[in-house]
Amino acid sequence: MTTVVSDQTTALRVRGLDVVFTGEREVHAVREVDLEVRRGELVALLGESGSGKSVTARAIMGLGDEHTRVSADELVLSDVDVLGLDAEQMRRLRGERVSLVMQDALSALNPVLTVGAQIGELFRVHRGATRAQARERAVELLGLVGIPSPQRRVDDYPHQFSGGMRQRILIAMAIALEPELLIADEPTTALDVTVQAQILDLLDDLRRRLGMGVLLITHDLGVVMEVADRLAVMYAGRIVEAGDADTVLTRPAHPYTEALLRSVPQAAARGGRLVSIPGSPPSPATTPPGCSFHPRCAYAIDVCRTARPPLREVTPARVAACHRSEEVLDGLR
Repeated sequence: MTTVVSDQTTALRVRGLDVVFTGEREVHAVREVDLEVRRGELVALLGESGSGKSVTARAIMGLGDEHTRVSADELVLSDVDVLGLDAEQMRRLRGERVSLVMQDALSALNPVLTVGAQIGELFRVHRGATRAQARERAVELLGLVGIPSPQRRVDDYPHQFSGGMRQRILIAMAIALEPELLIADEPTTALDVTVQAQILDLLDDLRRRLGMGVLLITHDLGVVMEVADRLAVMYAGRIVEAGDADTVLTRPAHPYTEALLRSVPQAAARGGRLVSIPGSPPSPATTPPGCSFHPRCAYAIDVCRTARPPLREVTPARVAACHRSEEVLDGLR
């Protein structure tokens, strides 16, 4: 593995990430994405379905296929330059230094193996543990993520657990080798509100106790408000705003972020009409010229239709890609 000089508090640093799907025609799914996650920090990647969030995660993990072309100016996991790794080195890095929690736990778990065997396999492959040692570690991890009676449940199969418990098992597998970075891709999808809160509390507790960075991919603003330290808002394959979570959510600098916040149901508006964002996100194959959000934007002017706005600093430690970000900040329309 190629090591680079890196701040030891950095779990992930991405600069200029591009992802292109090849085939009969090229589709530019992710463009010029910059991300940074520090150890012990939870960063949320927020956006509607189809904005490129999961594609970004898979590119960071090196999970593309022969029809995916990934390039970046910089892609560093802790002190490892991922761009310099071959397929086998990348395979060894997954689990050891970076792990992924997927949203569909039932599909992600093998239905014919016990959960103990699936967790234990990580220790047998990566640590050379015996079956007995691997089983013992599996029991410890099930207890760590809040599975009741782990000594007994370790020999159960995935279908014997509830959806929330299966999600906890995926998290146990993801943290088994104590990676520096955990990527959680919509980990609370299809779970009821109470279980969602439990999973978020678990992720928040684990990243503090283990000191790992967490990149939380979600379209749920309620999730972001609950646990994120910083956030990046993604639209049509680009980061359109990023900064401290409280600051961005209190005073957005991009019309898309503002529209997302306005669309969250408010208890005070009970009985009124729900606010929605007009139109739909563009297909990656037909991204409009200029600012990709301009067909749906209440702030759009002529320049928005022709010139793509650069991602620039609008306030200290906050960036946004909008020609009218100062007016958005001031609430002028």
